[in-house]
Amino acid sequence: MRGVTRRLMLLDTASLYFRAYFGVPDSVRAPDGTPVNAVRGLLDFIDRLVKDHHPDDLVACMDADWRPQWRVDLIPSYKAHRVAVETETGPDEEEVPDTLSPQVPVIENVLDALGIARVGVEGYEADDVIGTFTGRATGPVDIVTGDRDLYQLVDDERGVRVLYPLKGVGTLQLTDETWLREKYGVDGSGYADLALLRGDPSDGLPGVPGIGEKTAAKLLDAFGDLAGIMTAVDDPKSALTPSQRKRLDESRPYVALAPEVVRVAGDVPLPDVDTALPHTPRDPAALDALAARWGLGGSLQRLLTTLGT
Repeated sequence: MRGVTRRLMLLDTASLYFRAYFGVPDSVRAPDGTPVNAVRGLLDFIDRLVKDHHPDDLVACMDADWRPQWRVDLIPSYKAHRVAVETETGPDEEEVPDTLSPQVPVIENVLDALGIARVGVEGYEADDVIGTFTGRATGPVDIVTGDRDLYQLVDDERGVRVLYPLKGVGTLQLTDETWLREKYGVDGSGYADLALLRGDPSDGLPGVPGIGEKTAAKLLDAFGDLAGIMTAVDDPKSALTPSQRKRLDESRPYVALAPEVVRVAGDVPLPDVDTALPHTPRDPAALDALAARWGLGGSLQRLLTTLGT
């Protein structure tokens, strides 16, 4: 980024447009009757985020691959329940509501015409793009997501926090390490270990049987991290209960592979993009055409006004 005083905002774009889709009535439609509730809802989200948090740099991070094969190779159940269509030559297709899928290209075109950086990298999820941008940032970072997996990136010392939408984006949970310790008993770096042990049915991660969230937090508090817990399994004098020791020992194959699946990548080959928040549209003619075709109305105009101030 461009110096320690610049604030970077990273959008988990799919997470936000899913929320917009379900939060804005599908009666919001283009002139031809096509639903554009996700498009307009996302524009309203971005407008509010820029108004409230004043980022200097903004990146809409995309899922170029929502279920990377390298994660599936490690844990085959990873997001398996969300596969709508299996493909032989490319990524499996995710189950998405029928009236949302056609809106995604419109969202991408509008972001591009506005000049908001949009980054997706083949073979990686948006989480990985976010993790890599976060690792490279030299100033404070706001990650906007409805995905708790990204709590693992929270770092008070570096000014990295997660803005988690509770209701639209007008009410955000500002997630820092103090909040994480109060809620989960771990800091940002410990959250990935907590999630691994607890499991996550929404991502098809089984976790360690019998180790729920509270037990995982207690184990991490007692032994420091996942490696410390597994070392304790081999130490007959450690404070593990017999059932905990047995379950963790039986789960060694999962525990060995899961960290690479659960932890976001920090080494994604990011393209060279201008992340600066645009003050004027990159392509005004294209934006005018999109606004007319899709009836983007006040949502787009409000965002343009906000960007121009």
